[in-house]
Amino acid sequence: MGTRPSGDRLLRRSVRLGGGWTATLVGVALLGSTAELLLPAALGLAVDAALGSGSRWWPVAACALVALLIVTDTLTDLATGYGAARATARLRGHLLRHLFRLDVRQTRRHTVGDLVARLVAQAADAGQAGNAVVLGLIAVLPPLGSVVALTILEPVLGVTLLAGLALLAVLMRAFVTDASAATTAYQRVLGGIAGRLVESLSGARTIAAAATADRERDRVLAPLPELAGHGRRTWVLLAQAGARTAAVAPLLNLAVIAVGGYALTVGWLTPGELVAAVRYAALGAGLGAAVAALNRLVRSRAGAQRVADLLDLPVTPDGDRRLPRGWGAVSLRGVCVRADDGRTILDRIDLDVPAGGTLAVVGASGSGKSTLAAVAGRLHDPDDGEVLLDGVPLHRIAPAELRRAVGYAFERPVLVGATVHEAVGLALPVEVARPPDDAPASAPVLAATRAAAVADCVARLPDGFRTPLDRAPLSGGEAQRLGLARAFVAERLLVLDDATSSLDTATEHRITQAVTGHSGGRTRLVVTHRAATAATADLVAWLDDGRLRALAPHRRLWADPAYRAVFLAGDGTR
Repeated sequence: MGTRPSGDRLLRRSVRLGGGWTATLVGVALLGSTAELLLPAALGLAVDAALGSGSRWWPVAACALVALLIVTDTLTDLATGYGAARATARLRGHLLRHLFRLDVRQTRRHTVGDLVARLVAQAADAGQAGNAVVLGLIAVLPPLGSVVALTILEPVLGVTLLAGLALLAVLMRAFVTDASAATTAYQRVLGGIAGRLVESLSGARTIAAAATADRERDRVLAPLPELAGHGRRTWVLLAQAGARTAAVAPLLNLAVIAVGGYALTVGWLTPGELVAAVRYAALGAGLGAAVAALNRLVRSRAGAQRVADLLDLPVTPDGDRRLPRGWGAVSLRGVCVRADDGRTILDRIDLDVPAGGTLAVVGASGSGKSTLAAVAGRLHDPDDGEVLLDGVPLHRIAPAELRRAVGYAFERPVLVGATVHEAVGLALPVEVARPPDDAPASAPVLAATRAAAVADCVARLPDGFRTPLDRAPLSGGEAQRLGLARAFVAERLLVLDDATSSLDTATEHRITQAVTGHSGGRTRLVVTHRAATAATADLVAWLDDGRLRALAPHRRLWADPAYRAVFLAGDGTR
């Protein structure tokens, strides 16, 4: 399986991302290779000098070349390390930004473990591209230089070495193609195992409760034999390449020595030139560095393709318009959303939510409630139609402007940030979100946590709002309230997708009043399964199999038995 053009383009870009360190590596490696090619000649001249037919300075020159090789080897290690680190960091940053700009439906097609594997492991492999290309090109200089040097010493020697290198090149050709396929397959299966592992870890409590740890372990590790097969295939190919080199190289070396010995007996070579010829033969036939460079390049190409597969996904285009004055009027015009298999999730939805009003979205499971909530704040775009906020299509609004205007809270929120304060103020501008030195929190964050009935819980944490998230002992309900607080800092529209399911009745009632009350001038879109919540809304959007069955106040819809049946799984109260 070959690397597609997008992977090759990313590989070339990765070479450039190494910046000055890659350029340094070129210079240092080239200098080292030159010194390596000059050393046999210097040793040969030093031998002739010892036999009384040359300058006494050649031994000194040989020692200087050895010292230069030590220095260039050290600098090569330094340049490869820093260059790969620089390129990898930039690749990861670029990939991460790209992932955050993708439509959420695009990222859901990949497991979290697979995305992490590409971001961490495959990006690191691709980041080695500069080293792989430079060292790969430099690795061919000693064999080619040895051919030239031997030709200068005695043309027959050059022809002998060139014939052996041509044979080795033919034997190595298949290694690149086969190893690329094996390495790509290995990385793909490894990403799949990582995805299964992340799924299992997220459901660890369920697995423990069901006592199915052994079964889950077997499920996660089920692709292990396939992974082992690809891994063995890679090592077998590498071993075969090494074996071919090991088999041909000594014969090639012996052939050069035999021809050189004959040349010495007939007076074509001096003893020192024979020593140089033997060294050049060893240098030309020693292709271990070339095999290692090829293997590194194969891994870089495979990693680059895995990263490029994600970078090839089209991003959601950013808008550039600012919102006019307003309080969050929302309009959906002919909104259609389809699944990957073509199934319709939302079918020609038309509705208007007046500024400052509350819309409850209800319907049976699978009716499209969460999808409507997602397109209402542009978590992803509809396939047809458009959504407008205060008269401006969402796809035309600048991202920062949109995220200040719209706040989301979910049933299972993921808290993002170093501290509790950062998690709540995630969408706020930096200058607004930063807490004053003499206050526990900034004013918007403090107001939001009070509205979400979580300010007292935060105050009891070891460092209050400055408590690191990974050291904050939060219950499920407290985490959900922090997610609500994060949404409450929005300026125009709150989208709550079943965001109070983990709360006790008293806290839920208090928050429902804060959400559906008419203070603050924001529009609220609330996905709910509870009749009591729907009853407090100004309007109810009743979804049925992706279509808007009705848009009316709850009290008017309650007369319909089919509408009442929607809440049978909930509290059932009017």
